[in-house]
Amino acid sequence: MGKAAQTTELPSSGSSDVMSGDLGWLLAQTAHNLAVEQTARMEGLGIAPRGYCVLRAALDGEYTQGEIGQMIGVDKTTMVVTLDSLEAAGLAERRPSKTDRRARVISATAKGRKKVAEGERITADLHEEVLAELSSEQREVLLDALNQLQLGPLSDASPCQHKPRKRAPRP
Repeated sequence: MGKAAQTTELPSSGSSDVMSGDLGWLLAQTAHNLAVEQTARMEGLGIAPRGYCVLRAALDGEYTQGEIGQMIGVDKTTMVVTLDSLEAAGLAERRPSKTDRRARVISATAKGRKKVAEGERITADLHEEVLAELSSEQREVLLDALNQLQLGPLSDASPCQHKPRKRAPRP
């Protein structure tokens, strides 16, 4: 007779016991779950969070696609594909810069501005729902600490040969 099969019950990926002290895992898992939820909620708008970020950034001034890509953490190739998609949907346009005739800036169309407003409502509702788990003091401490970290010691990437793939930041 063979040995009885041993079963080892593994904790779920959301288990707080597995990696509860690992800052990188906690931040990555939280960011990923938030991004998935935002993507699901924006599907009804017909826009992905990356497109929303591009349009949102375009509302803040006259920026080239390279500048917007740098602001939101998207590489050149991804920006081209994203902008092509936004233009095809009538949400954005590339137009000549008012200050540099050689440069083309990204502009949200009226339809794109409407999508941004709808996306802002969806995003605000999502953030409120997620942060409802925390007291108002905890919310403030969390957001202040994350801002301090991303502007301080993590603002410049250390040189390495094989950088991890960067996800686009979510508002």
